[in-house]
Amino acid sequence: MSDYHALEPGTFVDDQGTVRTMVPSSVLAAVPEARAAAEGYGREVRFDFLDDDAVQWMLFQRREDTEKGSLLGCLLVVPLFVFGVGAWPFWDLVASQKSRQFQIVFIAVDALIVCAALLAVVLVRRRSLLDPVVRNVRCRARLYRKIVGIARKKGAEIPSLYPYYGMYATSRKFFPEAPERPMPEREESP
Repeated sequence: MSDYHALEPGTFVDDQGTVRTMVPSSVLAAVPEARAAAEGYGREVRFDFLDDDAVQWMLFQRREDTEKGSLLGCLLVVPLFVFGVGAWPFWDLVASQKSRQFQIVFIAVDALIVCAALLAVVLVRRRSLLDPVVRNVRCRARLYRKIVGIARKKGAEIPSLYPYYGMYATSRKFFPEAPERPMPEREESP
């Protein structure tokens, strides 16, 4: 789903592509510890975690980022799986019966292919992994997940898997100088 305005207010798309209902910010704000965390983290990352529209926009951006990474990851994991994991059965069934020279060439070529695939993964993802705008979204998503966890532990009625997505590895640092992605304007139909 690439159109933000196609989403109903109060909904978002999870990692599996399912449209989910957001937990209203009033549920989080009703828990004093979660409200304090939302306000504290909000000052830290310049974001209002108690604004449903802002959270919906952040979750939409997070989904777009995950979708891009998932597609590239799936394409690049195939050679890693074939030449990484597949090398062991090939070695056991074929290469171990061949000459020492064949075994050395096999190991060298397989290692070269695996290293090239890993390098391709890094180079393809490098731009988005270093983009401060995207990293800020990841940082905010991580903190939102923390706030929801606090509210859930303190008794708020929040589904156990909400917000239905995993953690980011590159979400620890916030970049205050990075520009914000503006929310797209709704296109007026003639």
